[in-house]
Amino acid sequence: MGVAVSSWRLAREVSQCGELGVVSGTALDGVLARVLQDGDPGGHRRRALAHFPSQAMVQRVMDTYFLEGGRPPGKPYRPHPTLTISPRRAAIELSVLGNFTEVWLAKEGHDGVVGINMLEKIQTANLSAILGAMLADVDYVIMGAGVPREIPRLLTEFASARTGHLTIDVVNATTTHRAALNPRTVLGDDLLPLRRPNFLAIVTLHVLADYLNRDPEIRPDGFIVEGPRAGGHSSPPRGKVELDEAGDPIYGPRDDADLAKIARVGLPFWLAGGYATPEKVAEARASGAAGVQIGTLFALADESGLTPELRSQLMSELEADELSVRNDPRASPTGFPFKVAQLADTLSEDEVYEERERICDLGYLRVPVERPDKSITYRCPSEPIAPYLRKGGSIEETVGRKCLCNALMANIGLGQLRPSGYQEPPAVTLGQDLEGARELSRLHPGGWTARQAVDWLLPA
Repeated sequence: MGVAVSSWRLAREVSQCGELGVVSGTALDGVLARVLQDGDPGGHRRRALAHFPSQAMVQRVMDTYFLEGGRPPGKPYRPHPTLTISPRRAAIELSVLGNFTEVWLAKEGHDGVVGINMLEKIQTANLSAILGAMLADVDYVIMGAGVPREIPRLLTEFASARTGHLTIDVVNATTTHRAALNPRTVLGDDLLPLRRPNFLAIVTLHVLADYLNRDPEIRPDGFIVEGPRAGGHSSPPRGKVELDEAGDPIYGPRDDADLAKIARVGLPFWLAGGYATPEKVAEARASGAAGVQIGTLFALADESGLTPELRSQLMSELEADELSVRNDPRASPTGFPFKVAQLADTLSEDEVYEERERICDLGYLRVPVERPDKSITYRCPSEPIAPYLRKGGSIEETVGRKCLCNALMANIGLGQLRPSGYQEPPAVTLGQDLEGARELSRLHPGGWTARQAVDWLLPA
């Protein structure tokens, strides 16, 4: 769903319904920094931070970002440090606390199950993000957008209070680059015993499931089998990429997972992308799946992190049968196709995209590049073109690329205000299967709660 659309409120409600509630683990350092600068409405983050084992770390972050009563009108958000292969301590602490607070709030006051979803492509953030989630006793870690073969071992290392390692993909690398994080170094004597969460790998085909299952070192505890209609990033079609009249990639039978082969792997699996009706849930279970993963229905629910204005706009277009979602092959700087809802005054409109000045100040989707002198720089096809070219990028890679980092923050009301007065516009991601959302909107005109969605999907 992007950044904090699958919010702690949403995950908590789904978990209390007896299902696996999942928070988004993307950019939670930035979310915490900006919510604190807005005065932490309701005091929720401060309530969670009061339970963090190192209050000295909490105080450092509070001193840096918290503004009693929030930012004055016209004041931009203060920048926060980016996560690199060897991040500064301030960046690690903000990331640990951001992920801790989101999971802690989702688990507060009940004994339901809560997971966190992360992107393998955002490699430099995953060590500190996973540690923060584990400090809040997260039950599941879920990861896609890559091959997360090192995560099972990492979870075991952290649970044993040992240093965790991740290999980082570096463009033009002449040597292996690894990131490391030691929980004892981060927390010292404040480190509490950590429980190892279950790990679910997101896959699109049985081939990857077979590969991850073959070795206990990289074997997950289960799979999310995601089809091309699921929201957010999706794998490109296999073979030569062809586009339809709307400019979306065309998927064929080769892109469909062989569920019989997935089942033969022997691990539990859930299906995602096109399973958002009671009939499709039953169909998934009949195929051997443990259940389904659903995003769009819950992104539109009252508890989602989308701003009320965006949710109202989406619901109006949905009920008028005018809502459409493109699988834009150029929008994401990652090179993966990315689903974008076509909404007025968002980056889905060419004029809004063209009006925005290129700037890369959040940097979650940057990739590390090794320079000829062996030092590391970071680049993103959505950044200003001149520095991107200086770092070895090509002009072709910049065409149509959108700054998803800033747009996804704007989706949840945390968009940056530029000194010129320019407000970062949103870009909403949803799945392309809207059948379930349309059916639910007929039952609940104007919107629904997460509990109403669960009750509809799982009739007694």
